[in-house]
Amino acid sequence: MDKVLIVKDIAKQYGVPAKTVIDELKTQGIETADAENSVIPEDMVELVEAFFADLYDQDSEPPVDDKKAVKKPAKKAPGRREEQLPAGHAHKGGPRRDAGAPGAAPAHPAAAGGKITLPAPIIVKALAEAAGKKPNELITDLIKLGELAGINQPISEANARKLCANYGFELEIGVVPKPAPAAAAPAKPRPEDNPANLKERPPVVTFMGHVDHGKTSLQDAVRHTHVTDTEAGAITQHIGASTVTHNGRPITFIDTPGHAAFNNMRARGADMTDIVVLVVSATEGFKPQTIEAMNHARTAKVPIIVAMNKIDLPEADPDKVLLHMQQNNLTSEDWGGDVGTVRVSAKTGEGLPALLDRILLEAEILELKANPKRPAAGAVIEAQMEVGLGPTASLLIQDGTLHIGDAILCGEHYGRVRTLINDKGERVKSAGPSIPVKVVGLSGVPEAGDRIDIFDSERSARNAAQERIADKRGNMLAHSAIATAEDLFSKLNSESRSTLNIIIKSDVKGSGEAIAQSLAELPHEKIKAEVVANAVGPISENDISLAAATNSIVVGFHVRVNPGVNDMAKKQKVEIRLYSIIYELLEDITDALAGKLEPEKREKPIAQAKILQIIELSKGPKICGCMVESGTVRVGAKARVRRGGELIYNGEVASLRRFKDDVKEVKVGLECGIRLDNFADFLVDDEIEVYEIELKKATL
Repeated sequence: MDKVLIVKDIAKQYGVPAKTVIDELKTQGIETADAENSVIPEDMVELVEAFFADLYDQDSEPPVDDKKAVKKPAKKAPGRREEQLPAGHAHKGGPRRDAGAPGAAPAHPAAAGGKITLPAPIIVKALAEAAGKKPNELITDLIKLGELAGINQPISEANARKLCANYGFELEIGVVPKPAPAAAAPAKPRPEDNPANLKERPPVVTFMGHVDHGKTSLQDAVRHTHVTDTEAGAITQHIGASTVTHNGRPITFIDTPGHAAFNNMRARGADMTDIVVLVVSATEGFKPQTIEAMNHARTAKVPIIVAMNKIDLPEADPDKVLLHMQQNNLTSEDWGGDVGTVRVSAKTGEGLPALLDRILLEAEILELKANPKRPAAGAVIEAQMEVGLGPTASLLIQDGTLHIGDAILCGEHYGRVRTLINDKGERVKSAGPSIPVKVVGLSGVPEAGDRIDIFDSERSARNAAQERIADKRGNMLAHSAIATAEDLFSKLNSESRSTLNIIIKSDVKGSGEAIAQSLAELPHEKIKAEVVANAVGPISENDISLAAATNSIVVGFHVRVNPGVNDMAKKQKVEIRLYSIIYELLEDITDALAGKLEPEKREKPIAQAKILQIIELSKGPKICGCMVESGTVRVGAKARVRRGGELIYNGEVASLRRFKDDVKEVKVGLECGIRLDNFADFLVDDEIEVYEIELKKATL
C-alpha cells in the first residue's frame, strides 16, 4: 500500500504549526487544503519528505545542549525564507542555503559550477533538484517542448539538455560521484581479524548431483544415524540446511535439488560451501545434472568428494562411475588421482561413517576458521512467507555471529531480528559461523542468494534498503527506455507475438525462481511465456484480481488456495493450476503454450484440370469445359488458374456440372463444367490447380 502523508504529521515531526507547513508547501507549488488533515498527493510524498528533512533537520549542524534552541530557528525559517529568496524561486531547504549561515551550502554542487551531471535515465525529480527548480515548473517547461512526464518518470536526453540550456546550465550524462551517507553505511568496516580471535568452524558441505540419485535420502540417513538418542527420528530439514555431529565435531549440510530447472539453486549451494559431496548412483553413473553440479563445484574452487550411492543394489557398477569420473577429468584415488571416492548406501547405512570421516579430513586440510566476535556476514539460502511469522529467511552464517535484536539488511529488505530458529526448529539467541538459521523480522521476502549486512540501527538499514530500491528502479528505467524509432518498431514487433501470461505462487523463493527460469528457456518465435508476478505464499484474492486484469493463469507450486478464492476465480474466469512436481508443471505449461499457437496450415494438391472450351450460358456467368487430368475436383475446394505459368486467379470452386446435372465431385479422366467463384475471364488451355488447406496442431 502507498504511504499516506498528512500535514499534521509533518508539523508534529518537526515541531512547527500546521499553517507553517501549508505555507511551505505552497512556496514549492504544492497546493493543499488549508487544514491540518490535508493529505499530500501520492506522487509528491517522497519529495515532500526530503524537502522538510532538509529544511528542519539539524544533523549537519554542531550539537546544541538546549533542546529548545534546536526548534527555535526552525520556526523562524519561513520568515527568513520570504526575506532572502525571490518569490517563486524558493529552493529546497532554503533557510539553510543562506550564504552567511554556518554550514551553508550551494543549492547543488554541480549547478554551482554551471554544469549538472546526472546518470541516465534523466528523471524529472532529479533534474529539478539539480537545477534548483520546482518539479511542476520543470514539467510545465517540458510540456512546451512537447513531452509529458510525471515527477518520477524519465525524459529524453535531448529535451533535458534543452531545459538545462534554458536554465543556464550544461547537462552532462554520466555517473554522479555520491558518497553513501553515514546513516546508510554499515555500522563498521570489516577490519582484519585478530588471529587470537579466530576459532575453528564447522565445514559447510553441499550435496549435489542428478535427480533421484539419493542426495536427500543420504542426508536423512546421516542425520538419523548421528544424532543423540533423544533427538533420533525427530530431526526434519526445516530450512534447507541441517547440522550433525560426528566424532564430537559438527558438520553443516546443505541440500540442493537435482532437477534441471534448479540450476541457479545448485550454483548458490556451490558458492556457499566448503566441500561438495557429488552423489552419483552406482547403477547409472554420471548424468547431465551430475556434470553440471561438478562444473559449479569447480567454478567455486572447492574440494569434491564423490559418494557412490545405491551400492547395495545388485546392478551397482562402481567401475562405471570411476570411468565416468575419468572421462570428466575427475580421477579417483582408486585410480591414482586425488578425488576421494566413498561407496555408500542410504538404505542400509553402509559407508556413511567413512563418508563423514572423509569430510572431516578435507576440513582439516582446509583449516577452516572464523571470528565469532565480529558482526555476522552470510547469505540467504531460502526465503518464504510463513503463516504466523510473516517474511522469513533461511541464512547460512559464514562469519561472525548473528544475535537477536541485530539490525539486518538482506537485499532490498531490512528489519530487526526478532526470532532465530535453528535447523531443529528450536529458538536460539544467536548463531555463529557455519550455522544455518531462520530469521524472523524482515520487512519483506528477500531473494535467495542475497548477502546480509549488519547495521548500527534499523534506521540505517532502512536508508540503505531505500537506496538499493532507488538504484534498482533507476536501472530498470534505463533498460526499459526506448531510445530510437528502430527500438520502438523492434519492441512493437516482439509484442505482436502471442503470450501466455503466468502468475507464479510458490512455497519458497528458490522454487519460483527455478520455474520462471525454466519458462524463459522455452524458445519459440511466435509465442512466449510471460511471468507477470512471482511471489511466495498461498494463492489469494489479489492474485485472482491481477490475473483477471492481465489475462493470466495462476500457477501454484507446493501452495494452497485461500478460502473463497476458487469461487472468485470461477466468477472472473481465471484458471488456477496447482502442482507439486516441477516436471508436470513444465509439461502442462508447454501444452498450454502450444494450445495458444495458430494451427499450421499446409496446402494439399487434390486435382489438376485443363480448360478445353468456354461455354456461354443464356443466364448466369459463363463456365469452362474442362478435362480432369489428375485427382478429384470437389465443390468448395480451393482453386488457382494459371495462364502460361503465371497466376491470374486464386479462389474456390463454386459448382461442378456433368452434362445437365450438378455434382459434388468429378474424378480423373472425366470431362465437366467448372464455375469458379467471382471469376469468368477464362481462356482455352488455362490450367486449374485444385487444392485443400490442412490444419496441423502447432508444437513448440
